[in-house]
Amino acid sequence: MHDLYTLIEKIKKAPSMYLGRHSIICLQAFLSGYSVAKYELGEQPTKQDCDFRLFPEWIGKRFNVPTGQSWANIILFYSEDESKALDKFFELLDEFINRDTSADNLGKGELNSSQKVEVFRS
Repeated sequence: MHDLYTLIEKIKKAPSMYLGRHSIICLQAFLSGYSVAKYELGEQPTKQDCDFRLFPEWIGKRFNVPTGQSWANIILFYSEDESKALDKFFELLDEFINRDTSADNLGKGELNSSQKVEVFRS
């Protein structure tokens, strides 16, 4: 199977082809099915699979929602409709994937000039 984030990038380019319609709820169902299929096939979780398991907690913190709501329902609540929520998911996933990048680099003391500008803007 593909890496999870590669698969999600393909879904982003053609959501209706993979999900049936442009919907965050359909994406959530698709990703649940993906996880179940990997488990049933006996495949070990990849690094990306393990990383994505942190996404629901990250979304809860990002939107300051301490309840047990799903990541999809939280994003949908703060969106106009399921279609816009799916678009917002892709934006949030990019933010999630790139989280802590500047903090990690700060600890290593290795910043290029564009990273230095970003750190000072934060």
